[in-house]
Amino acid sequence: MPADRRAERQRALGDLLAAEGLDGLLVQSLPNIRYLTGFTGSAGLLLVRGTELVLITDFRYAVQAGREAGTTVRVEIDQASVWDRLKKVVGERATGTLGFEAHVATVRERERLEALVPGRWKAAGELVERLRAVKDAGEVDAIRRAVAVAQDALAAVLPTVRAGQRELDVGAALEQALRVRGSEWHPFQTIVASGPRAALPHARTSERVIVTGDWLLLDFGAQVDGYCADLTRTVVVGAADEKQKLVHEVVRQAQRRALDGLRTGMTGKEGDALAREVIAQRGYGEAFGHSLGHGLGLEVHEAPRLSPTAEAPLVAGVVVTVEPGIYLPGWGGVRLEDDVHLTPAGPELLSDNRVELVELR
Repeated sequence: MPADRRAERQRALGDLLAAEGLDGLLVQSLPNIRYLTGFTGSAGLLLVRGTELVLITDFRYAVQAGREAGTTVRVEIDQASVWDRLKKVVGERATGTLGFEAHVATVRERERLEALVPGRWKAAGELVERLRAVKDAGEVDAIRRAVAVAQDALAAVLPTVRAGQRELDVGAALEQALRVRGSEWHPFQTIVASGPRAALPHARTSERVIVTGDWLLLDFGAQVDGYCADLTRTVVVGAADEKQKLVHEVVRQAQRRALDGLRTGMTGKEGDALAREVIAQRGYGEAFGHSLGHGLGLEVHEAPRLSPTAEAPLVAGVVVTVEPGIYLPGWGGVRLEDDVHLTPAGPELLSDNRVELVELR
């Protein structure tokens, strides 16, 4: 990450802190720490006070932290306890009210903060997440590259899928294909759900053996430069019957309406309704029980939300998933998911949206 981009983000956070009446912020969320500093380690605390940022971590990252964070922060390495080092750093100068990430800190950590520095802590909202919601060109490019990895992996695996394989076999092949093509990790647990199990929106990949005529729902992602892709495709192993064709087409039309209609300024609720109305009009409204989509970035679930309760307006620069579905217990289900960058001119598809019904024969 270029140092000048980090500095810009740090200044933006400083403006937010001032607006919230905070003199500083303790950042515990690792994605937030990465966003602000470039540090990718698995343990650390970041204290932000005005233009001063102190990254506290342990011996494992003594070399890595300095290399990744560069000159944008001061790095403190503690051999024993990052919390003891935090007390020392906070005490270096008089400080007013310090915020902490209440959505991240545990009750035990909140107690620990009060014990270290009594009376100075205030629960803060998701301040860094507000900044992360709007993606810059480099972030969009990383997501686009992650999408390309995911799409290439699926294209390689689908022709090898046959009746008689287990869901686990397909999942293993897909995850191997993702890694071989450059995915740093899996942003979430890969979902391969066949037959009636496709009616489980977040099914766990199982030992079920795929049979001819089954639905096969694949929900998977890739990660490039820390940024996530999230795609879902639903195919039929063998020839599709008329009901399968009908339900798949309803979901496809619902997704198409949302992909074409999303705009800045509309609320997440209005975006969700674009697809939900299509599904409800075809008599399947009760079978679409989750939200239309979510933000995508350093984490696979970020702001904003596209849901029936999301009243916040969508702003230019966000990247969201668009993933309507129909789920019929005992029969199966269909979900189609693509990733979209919302620009001032309208939605920009980052994935190929090749969602016509595929029959694997």
